[in-house]
Amino acid sequence: QVQLVESGGGLVQAGGSLRLSCAASGRTFSGYAMGWFRQAPGKEREFVATISWNAAATTYADSVKGRFTISRDFAKNTVSLQMNSLKPEDTAVYYCAARSGRLNVSPRAYDYWGQGTQVTVSS
Repeated sequence: QVQLVESGGGLVQAGGSLRLSCAASGRTFSGYAMGWFRQAPGKEREFVATISWNAAATTYADSVKGRFTISRDFAKNTVSLQMNSLKPEDTAVYYCAARSGRLNVSPRAYDYWGQGTQVTVSS
């Protein structure tokens, strides 16, 4: 069993930056693809970014491409999401997720989820 805990959310003005972190316990991330997803009130959970088990491959949603960067620290068993040039439409609860195997853009493909961290971008 893998437990994930997100941190780093908060309130930021449009154009600003935040860095989210996801810490794992119970297992290392060896062999696990990781993903970031977000969900705004009244909307479906949507894909943001994903990274392969060895960080050799990444995929981003079109809405965040060029602004967000996903990375992982193998020694600390953490995955981060650097968010730059934030927009009000980025406001959501952000979740990290893990799956054993290949990276995937569908939330239904992930087995383990964190509790989420709130990101609010003011205009």
